[in-house]
Amino acid sequence: MTTAVVRSGPAPSLRRGLPLLLAGLLVLTTVAYPLTSGAGRTPVTWAIVLLGAVLSVAHAGLSRGGRTAAGVLLLVGVTAVGFEAVGLATGFPYGEYRYSAALGPTLLGVPFLVPLAWLMMAWPSWVLAELLTRPVRAARRHLVRVGAAAAVFAGWDVVLDPQLVQAGYWTWTRPRPGLLGIDTVPLTNLGGWLLAGLVVMTLLDLVVVRRSVRDAPRVDGTAPLLALGWMTLGGALAHVGWLGLPGSAAWGAALAVPVLVTLAVQRRRARPAQ
Repeated sequence: MTTAVVRSGPAPSLRRGLPLLLAGLLVLTTVAYPLTSGAGRTPVTWAIVLLGAVLSVAHAGLSRGGRTAAGVLLLVGVTAVGFEAVGLATGFPYGEYRYSAALGPTLLGVPFLVPLAWLMMAWPSWVLAELLTRPVRAARRHLVRVGAAAAVFAGWDVVLDPQLVQAGYWTWTRPRPGLLGIDTVPLTNLGGWLLAGLVVMTLLDLVVVRRSVRDAPRVDGTAPLLALGWMTLGGALAHVGWLGLPGSAAWGAALAVPVLVTLAVQRRRARPAQ
């Protein structure tokens, strides 16, 4: 039954092409962000987040099956609203902050854009962690994968948060102390994202393991990894070149180093002996 469903699913060209098309549109849209200003950046921000969220759901569905895609969408959305609503009401775990009206309608005080942004970030973070932890022994792989995914998830926000504070989408009551070179976002935010990442990645890992279609034709992670890489490293370039945010640019580049080194080592080990 499962095999029949998989074989009658999307054609191989669609499986490979749709995520890459979405990732390409996302990259092109992000290029427009530093070229706009003021209210003109809000529709660009919405377009980026929507494309990223659709990419995550599409790639999860095409690579792991429709049940996985639905699980990812529901899980990340509910977790995001829960964490953000508690954060707004209590200041835990991120610190005290408030959203501006620029992000539009809200649920429990949380703009609809926010859970979509979590979705945009969460799935590529898990895909990268799955790749990074393949050499880990099977008995430990789940825990290491969750930890790595949470770290990537939080690291992404190190680049993203100063940019969106600069745009006026939210403000922090006490932004200091922060990471060296970033004086608009408190260290508590990084701690909060690590905690939220551990929770959402633990649940996400369970969803993928339990709901993936067996023997489904796998779509590689090129598209979500392109989105993640461009929005962090490309974002860092935009921060230093156009947005006047050298601190977050430096942190984005520094956090990428261990990931790139790990990938390079994996590739070297996988290369067949001559």
